[in-house]
Amino acid sequence: MTEYRLLPLLPLDDDVVLPGMVVPLDAGDPEIRAAVESAQAKTPALPGIRSVSTAEVLIVPRVSGEYAELGTVATIERIGRMPGGRTAVLLRGGHRARVGDAGEGPGTAKWVRAERVSEITDERSATLAAEYKSEVVARLRQLGGGQMIEAIEQVEDPSSIADLAGNAPYLTVDQKLELLRLTDVSTRLERALAWNREHRAEEEVTDTINRDVAEGMEKQQKEFLLRRQLEAIRKELGELDGGTTGDDYRSRVEAAGLPEHVYRAAMSEVDKLERASEQSPESGWIKTWLDTVLGLPWQTRTTDVHDIAGARAVLDADHAGLDDVKERIIEYLAVRARRAERNAGDIREPDTTAPTPVGQSDRNSDTVPSSVDQRGRRSGAVLALVGPPGVGKTSLGESVAKAMGRKFVRVALGGVRDEAEIRGHRRTYVGALPGRVVRAIAEAGSMNPVVLLDEVDKVGADYRGDPTAALLEVLDPEQNHTFRDHYLEVELDLSDVVFLATANALETIPEPLLDRMELVTLDGYTEQEKVVIGRDHLLPRELERAGMEPSDVAFTDAALSRIAAEYTREAGVRNANRTIAKVLRKIATRVALGEATLPVTVDAGDLETYLGRPRHLPESSLPASTRRTAIPGVATGLAVTGAGGDVLYIEASLADPESGGSGLTLTGQLGDVMKESAQIALSYLRSHGAELELPVGDLKDRAIHLHVPAGAVPKDGPSAGITMTTALASLLSGRVVRTDVAMTGEVSLTGRVLPIGGVKQKLLAAHRAGLRTVIIPARNEPDLDDVPAEILAELDVHPVAEVHEVIDLALTPARVVQAA
Repeated sequence: MTEYRLLPLLPLDDDVVLPGMVVPLDAGDPEIRAAVESAQAKTPALPGIRSVSTAEVLIVPRVSGEYAELGTVATIERIGRMPGGRTAVLLRGGHRARVGDAGEGPGTAKWVRAERVSEITDERSATLAAEYKSEVVARLRQLGGGQMIEAIEQVEDPSSIADLAGNAPYLTVDQKLELLRLTDVSTRLERALAWNREHRAEEEVTDTINRDVAEGMEKQQKEFLLRRQLEAIRKELGELDGGTTGDDYRSRVEAAGLPEHVYRAAMSEVDKLERASEQSPESGWIKTWLDTVLGLPWQTRTTDVHDIAGARAVLDADHAGLDDVKERIIEYLAVRARRAERNAGDIREPDTTAPTPVGQSDRNSDTVPSSVDQRGRRSGAVLALVGPPGVGKTSLGESVAKAMGRKFVRVALGGVRDEAEIRGHRRTYVGALPGRVVRAIAEAGSMNPVVLLDEVDKVGADYRGDPTAALLEVLDPEQNHTFRDHYLEVELDLSDVVFLATANALETIPEPLLDRMELVTLDGYTEQEKVVIGRDHLLPRELERAGMEPSDVAFTDAALSRIAAEYTREAGVRNANRTIAKVLRKIATRVALGEATLPVTVDAGDLETYLGRPRHLPESSLPASTRRTAIPGVATGLAVTGAGGDVLYIEASLADPESGGSGLTLTGQLGDVMKESAQIALSYLRSHGAELELPVGDLKDRAIHLHVPAGAVPKDGPSAGITMTTALASLLSGRVVRTDVAMTGEVSLTGRVLPIGGVKQKLLAAHRAGLRTVIIPARNEPDLDDVPAEILAELDVHPVAEVHEVIDLALTPARVVQAA
């Protein structure tokens, strides 16, 4: 007969009590209180049911409202109050029991029949129990649970040892319920061992992670504290010596609105600064770099003015003459305005609702500047203003900036021999600085200024590199949008900068650099233009510098014309400016000594009083006997130098037959091209002497000498051929060259007159020298369109194709020579 026990049912939600466990339960729960009160009531003896001598209950797990089929018979050990005042009951689990049919008993609890469940053990149970017990004890030793170790070591029953897993907090309700249902002790121990080892493995991983996290947190906290202390120390030091701390630079960088790539580089340097010692040289280098980056106008741009009529008015007001140059500049501005108008229609409105990330450049979220083309880059020609000194190249750059409404900055390149002057120095060098281009942008205070690269033809090269090679990227619209300065080491967009270049001569500019620029030639001013410039520009400026009012001194046009013609023979007006300043100084001195009173009017006849006699009288104004061309063998040529057009005299002499010697001697520092021209001229005369009626038969026995004054000035160029031929023809024929005739052109062995360059500059030089007849190659006749009309009206220009035409025009008739 199966023995049943009638016990009050104590349901336990979402938890399991295994045999051997001691658990406190809240007696305030109605079901728990009812079960405890019912168990404490006397249970009557019924047939087949043993009466209970101690208060016991059957604890049955209830999961999701369903009762388990097995429970634990538990003894009520104690009933008392918790520290918070609530009533609690302490229960000790006894053995497993199967939940049977309902019964009747005292109290309000539900009574059920509890059938004791027998357990199965085998020879493995003891081994598994010892293994599990050792693992639990070892874990408790790590945790320092001394009393619990003693209690566990006293447990010998394998089933009780297996039920110890019920105290493990890492087991889930389902796992505990599985242990309760397993009556096979060995299986129960295997499950407990497996779960314990899984938990130990997870615990080790968690410990490792927690340890790493703790170490990281400790490191971060330590670093935070040290940084705070370091900031406090630096702040105190900064207040003492007026320095700037890394925290100040961090706030400045965050508030500067730098482009994203520049912001990242700057914050990286700020981190280095905060870690560096104040006594370290690196600290000073980093601060200098940050000051340089923060000093650049990353978000500053001027708005272009596209008023072409206004631009023309600005150029006309600032410069007299130079109509072709101003026309080219106006074309340049008109194309930029047209392109900006086209691109403005292609650009969509920006999304103003999207936030801009910290440090992100404002232009990334704004409309693209007006000069950006469809590829995202700015485009446009780089104008190179080429001309002699004093013609106004630099002032033209200022006028372009004024017409465009942009900032203007000048970069002097004369004598620069170090590539680092353009690209900047590496920061590892002492005294490193950014290149001149970056410094120019910082000086302008705008990312789209007009930058004038002055004297680009005087850039040199040595062992430190070639600056012109660095200028290739600066002036190339396809590359300069990612220009990288060696000092900054961040990309700088130069594509919206308008670059202008100035040069006196093109020969010294490398061909690759010249290919990136469009040449605009300034040939010089006419005498009438110099009068206008002197009256409207030079005189007012020099009066202000001399401390005089505009009404104190006046120059007549005749005086200004004489200064340009006889005192300052030049292509530009720089010497004219100095001459006017000299006259004003003389007048100021006389007024101070009481020898004159203001106002003063300076006429042409008064100039000798202030300046002395003229230094540049035209040949035509000299007596006939003192002119250079008064004797045979002297011809007047025209050349182009770094100072503009100039008059060049070529002299020829023929040695006496009895003196011995032969061949051609050349003096005057002539270049290879001019030497070849002299050889060609002599060869032509030898082969065509009979046609020209020249006595050339004895040339092989006589020495010929060609000299080009001044002997201390180097000369070269392909335009002196017909002048040398004319000088030799004059020498051989005994006919002098006409005083008022100048010529330019190259000669071939067949007697052809070949074209040359610089026609406008040469005609202006002839006009300044008082020469009224000019011989040029016939193929250069289209170049006369560039010469001012007033100059052509005063010159008699003869385009020729053959050398005999030159000789007929240049030499005086034979009968005139015979009469002399």
